[in-house]
Amino acid sequence: MPTRSRRTLTLPPAGDDGPRARTHRRLLAAAMQLVRRGRTPSVAEVALSAGVSRATAYRYFPNRSTVIAAVVAESLGPVRSYEPRASDGRQRLRELFRQTFPRFKEFEPHMRAALQLSLEHESLERVGLLEEPRYRRGFRRDLLRRAAAPLRPLLGRRRFDQLVKALSIVYGIEPYVVLKDIWGAGDREVEDIARWMLDALIDAALREATGKATTAARAAAAGNGTARRGSITIPA
Repeated sequence: MPTRSRRTLTLPPAGDDGPRARTHRRLLAAAMQLVRRGRTPSVAEVALSAGVSRATAYRYFPNRSTVIAAVVAESLGPVRSYEPRASDGRQRLRELFRQTFPRFKEFEPHMRAALQLSLEHESLERVGLLEEPRYRRGFRRDLLRRAAAPLRPLLGRRRFDQLVKALSIVYGIEPYVVLKDIWGAGDREVEDIARWMLDALIDAALREATGKATTAARAAAAGNGTARRGSITIPA
């Protein structure tokens, strides 16, 4: 089913303090507050909460996807631009988790709202009932790739991609959802388990890469030895 609106989000220029910028901040503040209260608000709800007309609100946020995208951008701004300082791949990933993972706890309602909308849209799209642009997540992909980059020469492309995809299950709101909702874990335990899983995944990837390299080297050495033993010197 076609979506009802394909309009793009209209934002004021960075640093602008004019009427458009003030209206945008007002709408965004209202959306942030509604989400913190457990809502995944429609544009109409954001407009009502902000005391702005629906027509005006739709010029900034044409649909729920743009509302939640703005909420996530506001919540995770420092996370998205974070660049670890360490040069070692493991240390860069540890630094990323240590410095940014607590942000998911701080904005847990907002991250859960994004997850909820993504799942809702996926279900509706699958049966042809989605009537607005689908909300898609994925900021963590580039962030994890950048942090883990020094490991790529050690792992090779396929194993590196596998590691980054595995880490994307651990880095985000998902560990909070599983460990808190199912196991009743506290925030500190969630963070500890996530860091433990980080090291376990890195160890597994490196162990596999090292093991295969060792096996290949032994096979090559064995092949050379067999060739030498099987060679025959014919006198001139």
